[in-house]
Amino acid sequence: MHQLILGGARSGKSRLAEKLAGDSALPVTYIATSQALDGEMSERVALHRQRRPDHWGLIEEPIELARVLRENAAPGQCLLVDCLTLWLTNLLMLEDRARLAFERDQVLENLAALPGEIIFVSNETGLGVVPLGELTRRYVDEAGWLHQALAKRCQRVVLTVAGLPLTLKGTAL
Repeated sequence: MHQLILGGARSGKSRLAEKLAGDSALPVTYIATSQALDGEMSERVALHRQRRPDHWGLIEEPIELARVLRENAAPGQCLLVDCLTLWLTNLLMLEDRARLAFERDQVLENLAALPGEIIFVSNETGLGVVPLGELTRRYVDEAGWLHQALAKRCQRVVLTVAGLPLTLKGTAL
């Protein structure tokens, strides 16, 4: 099953995804897309590491998510990708503007053929006001388009608010 877990900042989306991965009874590989470029982000990464079981695998990949998914998806395996909006940010910061479209399309085009369980975590950013600045608006647009495309391809889509999951598509939690 492929799942998309959406939510705002501190909504409980990562905790829910980690619980679903743990409850799957499958070997889990956590795919971290963040880059600890400052002290605050380093603290966030440390908190996520403390929460994860020691026996989970870890792959840190800020850009080539499709390649990592292709190389690691397998029957009887659970991949947890946290988080797609950090991945988008990494791609938006590259000088090669075409890279984002290429990497996104690779994920979307390959997803149906990927075996095993895959859980995607992403920040829902489109519920507020239209942000100022071209880059910020592009980020919100790209995240929204990615979420729509993934939601079509995933068997379950969940919106998490205040730690409570609301199933938008698929079997309820």
